[in-house]
Amino acid sequence: MASGLGGLNKSPNGVVIGLAQLALPDPHTREALWAQTQKVVGMVAKARRSNPGMDLIVFPEYSLHGLSMSTAPEIMCSLDGPEVMALREACKAHRIWGCFSIMEANPHGNPFNSGLIVDDLGEIRLYYRKLHPWVPVEPWEPGDLGIPVCDGPRGSKLALIICHDGMFPEMARECAYKGADIMLRTAGYTAPIRHSWKITNQSNAFTNLMQTASVCMCGSDGTFDSMGEAMFVDFDGTIMAEGGGRADEIVCCELRPDLVREARVHWGVENNIYQFGHRGYVAVKGGARDCPYTYMHDLSAGRYRLPWEDDVVHTDGSSCGFAAPERDFKPTPSSWKE
Repeated sequence: MASGLGGLNKSPNGVVIGLAQLALPDPHTREALWAQTQKVVGMVAKARRSNPGMDLIVFPEYSLHGLSMSTAPEIMCSLDGPEVMALREACKAHRIWGCFSIMEANPHGNPFNSGLIVDDLGEIRLYYRKLHPWVPVEPWEPGDLGIPVCDGPRGSKLALIICHDGMFPEMARECAYKGADIMLRTAGYTAPIRHSWKITNQSNAFTNLMQTASVCMCGSDGTFDSMGEAMFVDFDGTIMAEGGGRADEIVCCELRPDLVREARVHWGVENNIYQFGHRGYVAVKGGARDCPYTYMHDLSAGRYRLPWEDDVVHTDGSSCGFAAPERDFKPTPSSWKE
C-alpha cells in the first residue's frame, strides 16, 4: 500500500502520522528540562505548519530527558506538572494529537518511563508505563498499568509501547488482542540495535495484522548517538516509509486502519492473530483453543524459569553502575482511570 506521499494525498479513511526524529538532548537541571519541553512544543507547531493534514505527531522515548539515565528528582515529571501541561496545551493550540515521553516521579520506588497520547483537545487519552525497561542499562521501575489502548484520530485504535518492549512478541500481540490497529513504538536506541529494530517492527506488524509506527531519538549529545530510523510498516510486514539519521526531521505516512480491520476479518492464510487461538480449525470445529505453551502457564503461576537460569550472568544493574535492588516488585497506587 502506498503512503500517500507522506500524507500529502490524504484519503477519506487515512490517518496521517508524523514521526519526529528529535535531536538528542542532555538536560541535568529543571531549567534545562523546561527548555527541552519548549523545544518539543515548538516541534508540535512545526508538525502542524508543515503538514496541515497530519493527525498525530509522535515523539521518541527520552525526548525530554535524554539518555543520561539520571533519576535525579529535579528532572522528573508528573502527570499534573508543568511539562505535561505544556505538551497538552500545544496539542490543543494546534489541534493535533501528540504522543510524548516522560520520566515520571514515583514516590514508592524508582521513576517510571512513561508515555502519553494526548488528543487534539489537550486531553490525555492513553497513559502507559514501560513494562520492560532495557536492563541492565535502564533503572526505571517496571510498569504496572498493563498495555492500554485508546480510540485515536479518524476511527483508529492506538496502542503505545516503548523501545525494548518491542523486542518481546507478546507485547505487540497484547496490543492487537486488545483491538489496536496501529501500534506506536517510541525509542532512544543507538546504532547497534538498527537491524533488530527493523526486523521487530516488521514482525510485530505482520504476525498481528497491525500497522506499526516507530521512531528513535536522533543525533548525538556528545556521548551517545541515537539513530532516528523512523519507520512505518504495513500489516503484511512491508515497509511503507522510513527515515534515516537526520535530526529533527518529521517523517510522515498515511496509514489505513480500515484496511487492517478488513484483513483481520477476511484473511484466511496468515490471519495469525486469529489462528493463534484457533489452532487447526480445518480439522476440528473452531480450532483447538487450549494453551499448549509451557512458558505461559509457568509465567502465570509465578514459576517462570529457564533451563539455563542458574548460568545467567547479568541479573541486576550492577554491570552498569546501579546498586543491586533489595525490594520485591509491588504495583504502585495510581489514580489514573483507563
